[in-house]
Amino acid sequence: MIDQKTAPYAALLLRLTLGGLFLAHAGLKLFVFTPAGTAAFFGSVGLPPGLAYVVMMAEVLAAIALILGAWTRFAALLAAPILLGAIFTVHGAAGFFFTNPHGGWEYPAFWTIALVVQALLGDGAYALGSPLALLGSAKLAGAHSH
Repeated sequence: MIDQKTAPYAALLLRLTLGGLFLAHAGLKLFVFTPAGTAAFFGSVGLPPGLAYVVMMAEVLAAIALILGAWTRFAALLAAPILLGAIFTVHGAAGFFFTNPHGGWEYPAFWTIALVVQALLGDGAYALGSPLALLGSAKLAGAHSH
């Protein structure tokens, strides 16, 4: 049985954690490996180097959306392929355990599943929801106040 009183806070905690992880992951690419270094790495594993910039942008946008609880289900589902790509291009060949050289697929697989769980749970507590819906509600409220 799902505890309806605490489930929204569980979704909130998961959402904040996933968003924080994506911020950290993007920060690693931006500030440690550098965008140019990340692009070179993508090229070294057979991916188009320009894809690195798309992935970094997607990670930052997913992080912001998850932390704010804006389009949570959509953000979680769109972020999952980033991690699946990491498994299939880099971590899968390293074996299961993430402590293996070049990191195995254990951690990105768990992270992917957590994103799917978030998508199934929804926004949780203290979420913006759909900013477009909020704008629509504000316009509707403004129309009724005249």
